[in-house]
Amino acid sequence: MTSLLDRHDVLLADLDGTLYAGQDAIPYAVDAVVAAAARGVRTAYVTNNASRRPAEVAAHLTEIGFPATTDDVMTSSQAGAALLAEQLPAGANVLVVGTEALAEEVTLVGLNPVREAPGAVAVVQGHNPDTGWRILAEASVVLRAGGVWVATNTDLTLPTERGPLPGNGAMVTALKVATGLEPQVAGKPGLRLVQQAVERAGSTAPLVVGDRLDTDIEGGHPAGLPTLHVLTGISRPADVLAAIPRQRPTYIAADLRSLPRDADELSTAAARPGWTVEVTDDGGLLLSGDGTGSPEPGLDALRSLCAAHWAADGGPFQLRTVGDAAGIAAAELGLATTGADDVRAGTGA
Repeated sequence: MTSLLDRHDVLLADLDGTLYAGQDAIPYAVDAVVAAAARGVRTAYVTNNASRRPAEVAAHLTEIGFPATTDDVMTSSQAGAALLAEQLPAGANVLVVGTEALAEEVTLVGLNPVREAPGAVAVVQGHNPDTGWRILAEASVVLRAGGVWVATNTDLTLPTERGPLPGNGAMVTALKVATGLEPQVAGKPGLRLVQQAVERAGSTAPLVVGDRLDTDIEGGHPAGLPTLHVLTGISRPADVLAAIPRQRPTYIAADLRSLPRDADELSTAAARPGWTVEVTDDGGLLLSGDGTGSPEPGLDALRSLCAAHWAADGGPFQLRTVGDAAGIAAAELGLATTGADDVRAGTGA
């Protein structure tokens, strides 16, 4: 057996929805990260959330049990500031739509953070729960005048203990609509954040771990890195099955307890024992079998479905099940109910 921990030297782990939700750790995540560290696989904490300083993120992680130092944390605010510094002269004024943590990162790269449009030649935008109309209006003025626009991330929602709430991407969308412009994106799925995390960690065999297909998993693809999708946050089984190519994970797991398991058991590359998937003439999927011998029949059904559906080009799907076991597995995944003639259309991620 070759486990994920055998194959990789660093976990590039997302935070919101993967390791914690709001102030609380995701079940089993702390023990999994601690156990990985004991086996020599450290975790680099890679977050699209630009609202807090790296030291504050590390303090929160430590408080809820994760082994973390400030140097272990890589935020999209750091990546965004670095991206701006490559394009602007030293001392240039940058309008900050975000928290003081983001403003500090702008200062650290030799630029001058401001909160009003006059004199600003760029906008950097990160999550801030207090973002309102006035600062968005200032940003709009800068952008319409030709300013550089960098978004730390474009996550439309933010996982919390209260459920998904509006994320930075929702506010970025407001500016996109108001200006007709598109920002450069520093965080996932942009390449910059992942590249900086790999370089800082000194990793030669990293594994990207996350709960969102459109940021975490897609962020691993341009870097050519394998990805593990955990079903603890935003993207659900139906999203995974319908995923576009650049958002398809290498591995799927319910949560981080699967890190010590045989990597081949978690792979989406081939059907799992006990399940058969047929791609029908009308482009639908027919799932049959009973998952005999599987420690997690439902997820093995999902991995089998992904392998077959993606090999047939993927996209929106229609799923039929044959037999009680297949129907139960599909229903548990939120994909379909029992019955060969009961069809539910899937929607893309």
